[in-house]
Amino acid sequence: MKKNNWIATSALALSLAASSAMGAVSVKEAERLKGELTPMGAERAGNKTGDIPAWRGGLSLPPAGYSEVGQHHPDPFSDDQPLFVITAANMQQYEQFLTDGQKGLFKTYPDTFRMPIYKTRRTAAAPEWVYDNIYKNALRAELAENGNGLLYAYGGIPFPIAKNGLEAIWNHITRWRGVYLSRRSSEVAVHTDGDYSLVTVQQNVEFNYYRPDRTVDDLDNILFYYQSLTKAPARLAGGAVLVHETLNQVDEARQSWGYNAGQRRVRRAPNLAYDTPIAAADGLRYADDTDMYNGSPDRYNWKLVGKKEIYIPYNNYKLSSNQAKYDDVLQPGHINPDYTRYEKHRVWVVEATLKDGVRHVYHKRRFFLDEDTWGAVAIDQYDAAGDLWRVSLAYLKTYYELPVTWTTLDVFHDLKAKRYHVQGMDSEEKATIDFSQKPPGERYFTPSELRRRGRR
Repeated sequence: MKKNNWIATSALALSLAASSAMGAVSVKEAERLKGELTPMGAERAGNKTGDIPAWRGGLSLPPAGYSEVGQHHPDPFSDDQPLFVITAANMQQYEQFLTDGQKGLFKTYPDTFRMPIYKTRRTAAAPEWVYDNIYKNALRAELAENGNGLLYAYGGIPFPIAKNGLEAIWNHITRWRGVYLSRRSSEVAVHTDGDYSLVTVQQNVEFNYYRPDRTVDDLDNILFYYQSLTKAPARLAGGAVLVHETLNQVDEARQSWGYNAGQRRVRRAPNLAYDTPIAAADGLRYADDTDMYNGSPDRYNWKLVGKKEIYIPYNNYKLSSNQAKYDDVLQPGHINPDYTRYEKHRVWVVEATLKDGVRHVYHKRRFFLDEDTWGAVAIDQYDAAGDLWRVSLAYLKTYYELPVTWTTLDVFHDLKAKRYHVQGMDSEEKATIDFSQKPPGERYFTPSELRRRGRR
């Protein structure tokens, strides 16, 4: 099978190009994951200026004060103070470490948007069995025809030594987020005056790709099962969505269903993909914006630009603390900077350009993938005229009880409308995300089960 040709502009990215064109690397190259590189494929060493430290295993044990599953996470770095704060007034001093999207936020909200910069802590961590699978994937994983699917990978990112943009974005799509999670949280579209109405959902996700009792041969082409049940407000309560996400979307496209509580009917939702608007987001988030990016990458040409040091949201425990009230966090234009934490980290830069003959509202997207997790932590998105339009930010933290480094909030900014949408708010919930439950299996994620659970 053929893969798209690519050109990487950084010297580091070019040094990775000697591997097989099919995706798998040699044993000699894979051995780098046990020395020079972390098990995820990041540079193990710190940077030359010393403000990015070496990776020493991450944060894999809960701090004092954490005692039970579902508890809001105590901040292990609560004593840290900002090293400095970037504002619109001093932005030019730090612009080499900022994305265009961050610069756009400073220009759009010059009086209120700011970025408090803290000491960098490389807390990213995953279980050893995930690291073991990543090493195996490095030797065997391949992309399906045109990069629209994934072959021979299981239980870890497929391309820790990525050679092109498609491999990098597949690392994001398949990154470690646990085996099964259950979470009650709210999402909200915030108007220009700061007004908002919460939509509260119960989400259940089984990552079939990470089931320890599975192998490459019996994944049945399923990446994950996703179920979302709307709990509030009353006018939306009872609605539900079910998704079966496939690994090889050349062979089998995503399957999705919706349950309408008023009609009491489950219907196929074949259009729940690409730039289909998400109803609860009031037009501020499209289907493939969810989880920063998801779904088939077939509408874009992907380019691995290289690696860069930038300030990104990291270790944002204050945002998910049960002391963080929604009214305090949600402000006109953007979330309250007093609750945010940014650190300097290395990221992979990946550009996606819309292919000729296909449509999408975003004509170009620039992804910034955290090198320690491969998760997209910032995305700049451009309209047909080439203007910066929307900016997505994932406010990461390490869920040390698992461990996994993932988002606590995803924020989607529309710079032209001066509005934004937030997903994942749970600081006012009695409990936060729960990774401890046993995966219920595929029978739980069926249209008939959606109908039963979606009833008001």
